[in-house]
Amino acid sequence: MSSIRIFILSALSERGPMHGHHLRLLSEEEHLDLWTDITTGGLYGAIKRLAAEGLIEEVRTEKVGAYPTRKVWRITEAGSKTLSSLKISALREIVMRPDPFDLAITRLDPDRLDDLESVIAARLASLEAMLTDYEAHMRTVARYLSLAESLAMRHHVVRLEAEIAWHRELVAQLPQLILDEKTRRTSRDPAT
Repeated sequence: MSSIRIFILSALSERGPMHGHHLRLLSEEEHLDLWTDITTGGLYGAIKRLAAEGLIEEVRTEKVGAYPTRKVWRITEAGSKTLSSLKISALREIVMRPDPFDLAITRLDPDRLDDLESVIAARLASLEAMLTDYEAHMRTVARYLSLAESLAMRHHVVRLEAEIAWHRELVAQLPQLILDEKTRRTSRDPAT
């Protein structure tokens, strides 16, 4: 599932033809980078891919003042059908991406086990700071958000809270985890 495809197609469907710079400004205005996986830098590549697939098409080019010439895009009929399908799929599908952290915690460096506590503590502190900053931002922008946008941002808070709770559980079990890793290493290493 691609959030950026939904954003671009929805924006063109709801607001009419736009150029890439306008889409970028809209994504910044809606603070999409804070509550979606959409990056501003990814917009132009996504526009090219959508055009190559025939989901959007160039309507005209614009040149205003000293700004560069910009292509203005609109959604095609195929794009409208795809958008409808993407929206329903996004509502139905559950996306829980694997975190590389999980693989790393199962493949610990035996020579760095003494560093693990400080690394996990720093990770937990970063998550807690992210939550604090995100909640402060939510309070700042709350009056500008629709109910759906507020709920989407709250979803991110709940996910961060769950991640923090899991990390606190990990911190509580670190001594046992480190002992387990040392024991497993000793049992595998015939030289010790």
